[in-house]
This record gives sequence, C-alpha cells and structure tokens, in this order.
Amino acid sequence: MTRWLRYVVLFAGALAFLFPFYYMLIGSLQSAPDTSVRGAFPTHGLTLDNYADINSRVDLLRSLINSGIFTGGVLLGTVVFGVLAGYALARLHFRGRGTLFVVVLLVQVIPFQLMLIPLYVLIVRGYGLADSYLGMILPFAINTTAVFVFRQFFLQLPDELFAAARLDGAGELRILWSVALPLVRPALLTAVLLTFIGPWNEFLWPFLVTKQADMQPLAVSLANYISNVASRASNPFGAILAGACVLAAPAVALFIAFQRHFVSTDLGSGVKG
Repeated sequence: MTRWLRYVVLFAGALAFLFPFYYMLIGSLQSAPDTSVRGAFPTHGLTLDNYADINSRVDLLRSLINSGIFTGGVLLGTVVFGVLAGYALARLHFRGRGTLFVVVLLVQVIPFQLMLIPLYVLIVRGYGLADSYLGMILPFAINTTAVFVFRQFFLQLPDELFAAARLDGAGELRILWSVALPLVRPALLTAVLLTFIGPWNEFLWPFLVTKQADMQPLAVSLANYISNVASRASNPFGAILAGACVLAAPAVALFIAFQRHFVSTDLGSGVKG
C-alpha cells in the first residue's frame, strides 16, 4: 500500500510539473484564445497558424541561429576556461592558490546587473563590439560555477594517476588532455547543461548590445514581438505561446536527451584495485 501511495504521489507531482508545458503547447495550437479550464483540453480547432503568424513578424530561423551562436560561444568559453582554471586550482601548487579560489567563490555572489554599466562601457564603447556575436559572448565566456565544478571533479581524481604521468615525463597540458579530461566527462556534461539554459534564455545583455534585428537572439526577438506587434495579431495569446514553445524546445530536448548522464560518474575507472 505504501509503495502504491508513493507512486501516486510521484505521478501527481509529475503531472503538476508537466502541465505548464502541456498548456503552453496546446495554447500555441489553438485558433482562438480560451483561458478557461476547458481550453486546456480542446477537442477541435487546433492549427499551426500561430507559428506562421509569429514567423511572419519575427524571423524565427534567424533568431534561433543567433541564439545558437551566442549559446555555443558561451559554452565553448565556459568549457575551455573552466577546465584550465579548475585544473590549475585543483592540481597545480602555487602561492595564493587558496586566495584565488576564494575570489572565484566571491565572484558568484555579485549580481550580474551590478556590472552592466561598466561592461557596456568597456565592450560597446571601448571595444566597439555592439551588434556583434563577440560582444554578446564576452561577459559570459568565463563561468565561475563551471570553474568550481571542474575543480571539485579534478580534486576527486586519484593522486597516483598524476604521479605516474609525471614519472613518464608528461607535461601538465598532456596530463590534463590525456589523463584528467577522459575521467571528468560527467563534469563536462554537467557544466554544459548548467550553462546552456543561462545564455539561451538571456535577454538583458543581448538587448543592450544589439540594435539590429538580424543580430538579436530569440529571447530578445520574442520580447520585441510581445511589446510591439503581438497586440495586432489575430490570436496574440496563441502567438506568444508559439514563440515560447520555440524558445523552450531546444532546452527541453537537451535535458531529456542527457538526463541519464547528468549525475553519472566513473572516476574510479582509472585505477585498478
């Protein structure tokens, strides 16, 4: 009885969690807005016109490409700089290592909004990177959370592996590439998943540095659509939900595809016994 009760509670929780996604999808397919309870379970009138309507006002494909380039650049910087910094903080012995790690932790508690003005002056006015992918990517290229994650994973690796590699004459970069990285693949995946959702949904910074519509990522394009165009659509409610579905689909697909590997680990596979 207790087992079945647990299943019922878990099933109810899953339904409560999934219902907003279901309602978003159904609302995006309705030909006319229906915010009543009955509207969540329509029996007719489903159409793709809302997607066609928003695509006629916003270039969804171009906006998705911009979001992909922006997010991909951030992920590349996060992985490269995160691995290098995490390995140095975990495995290299140098003066001030502990102080530097404390600084990394302190950076995480500083709200990004506090740095908007100096970042804007530096990147847009100083470097002239307005309306460019590099201007969008630079403030997010180094992720202190990823540095922390990689450091913790590198610390878990057995010291014997590194000692043996150094005895064989391997340098630090060779040890990092050939010994450490293959054993911290779960950390790579964790950092990518944790980082992806941030730049993919980021609105404020791309909104500030991009004025050209063909450079704006999807989150900014949808916000502009809601503010300026949605009220003139035949079904504003459905068009907005259609845009939200397009924005959410890649993130949902990524987490579903990699959920099995999110917390997996095989750190012990490099040592016998």
